[in-house]
Amino acid sequence: MDGLLARLLSRHAAGRPVDRAEIAALRKLTFALSPSFFAVPVALTFLFGAATGLPIGFALATALYLLAAVALVAGRRLGADGIEATPRGAETSAADPYEFCPGLFLTLDASGVVRSAGGRDRQMFLSFLREPLSRPFVDQVHVSDRLAFVQSLDELRLGADVVVTDLRLDRPVIGLDQAQFLNVRLDMTAVRAEDGSLTSVRAQMLDIEGEMQMRAAVARKEEEASAAHEIKSRFLAAVSHEMRTPLNAILGFSDILIGEYFGKLENDRQREYVQLIRQSGAHLLSVVNTMLDMSKIEAGRYELLLEEFDLAASLTECERMLSLQAQTKGVKLTSRLPRGLGEVTADGRALRQIVINLVGNAIKFTDAGGAVIIDAARHGNEVVISVSDTGIGIQPEKMALIGRPFTQVQNDLNRNYEGSGLGLSLVKGLTALHGGTFRIESRPGEGTVVMVTLPADGSGAQAAGETNMVEFPPRLAEAGSEAKKGGKAPEHDEAEAKIA
Repeated sequence: MDGLLARLLSRHAAGRPVDRAEIAALRKLTFALSPSFFAVPVALTFLFGAATGLPIGFALATALYLLAAVALVAGRRLGADGIEATPRGAETSAADPYEFCPGLFLTLDASGVVRSAGGRDRQMFLSFLREPLSRPFVDQVHVSDRLAFVQSLDELRLGADVVVTDLRLDRPVIGLDQAQFLNVRLDMTAVRAEDGSLTSVRAQMLDIEGEMQMRAAVARKEEEASAAHEIKSRFLAAVSHEMRTPLNAILGFSDILIGEYFGKLENDRQREYVQLIRQSGAHLLSVVNTMLDMSKIEAGRYELLLEEFDLAASLTECERMLSLQAQTKGVKLTSRLPRGLGEVTADGRALRQIVINLVGNAIKFTDAGGAVIIDAARHGNEVVISVSDTGIGIQPEKMALIGRPFTQVQNDLNRNYEGSGLGLSLVKGLTALHGGTFRIESRPGEGTVVMVTLPADGSGAQAAGETNMVEFPPRLAEAGSEAKKGGKAPEHDEAEAKIA
């Protein structure tokens, strides 16, 4: 029976191998319906007689068996085809990854006409675009950005594999809460033939409206910060300039009173008071001049006057200027200048201001009996000027504060040393204008060494003049591991300024 069923099934399988499960099912069906081949003819014999009932009954039983067999085989094969069709459909869906990617995926031909559209967000984009299929995509682009799209398409024709461009698309209908344009990013990938010619373009379109809003907000904040910075710089420069005029008068008249040019002072107390007025005015004028110089650096209006001069003579002049201050405090001020330092090209006034500020700081923070030493050395095209002292030193955690304007490392509520905290800020700004570097090392209770390195030929200032901008206000880099161990600021930060 199995052989007979196999032959019957193979004739109608259309090249498909015979399923043994079908043969087993038909066998069971044959055994189940075999009694009907006898029961149905016998039953019809009693109704119509033997001559009519037997053939009709046998034919009816056979037809019933054949219909059941066909239904059984067809049902099994249709079920198997459905099971096989499900993975095939899944493979078809998986074969098109664009359906699961964000944005809108477009297929353009070589001339830029849209041929197909897909992607996870295609419904949103297609509802926005004006019937894009079979139309040039450039029709959707705002007229101001069409040239950028055409250039991008031309780059793909000339051999580029990927081109990314930001475009604005025109909205067909503008709502109350909608802008006139939709900002999108179009990432286009070339599809080429074997000869390298462009056959089509696969383009992914993403909505970058949020990114554009962030850009606008950042630009707005930058403009506000720049305006506030400019106002502050102008205010500082104006105040400093207006304060210098009366201070010069105070200093001039106090000098006249001290010299007693128009009559003797009556007693020593008057002389002491006039001397205090002179000292206080000189100190305030120094602070104002420093603020004015800083505002010039910050506003980009500090002019460097480069000239050649003898470095050793300039350092010796600074030493003589501050020797009385050191002697009054009981600090030994000396210099170690080797022969052959030669001449340097720099702004002489700015260099003296750097040295005076460094030496003045060292004297201020060194107790009586200590020492301040000025060193200089030449290494190739660089000169290194260092000022060392045996003063109080700087705590490692305070190193990050060094060089900030109006900042001292001491607690503002418990300061033992006067000053505005502008000296090192000005030093760093002037050093950066010369294209130099600033470095500081310190140990609490042992002393501090400040090193300034400048190009000897003035090339650093010329290079800075080319970019016309360095960072300001100056900030020291955070102290690294060495700073934590020995109080060392390993690197310098340049100051932001323009060279007029």
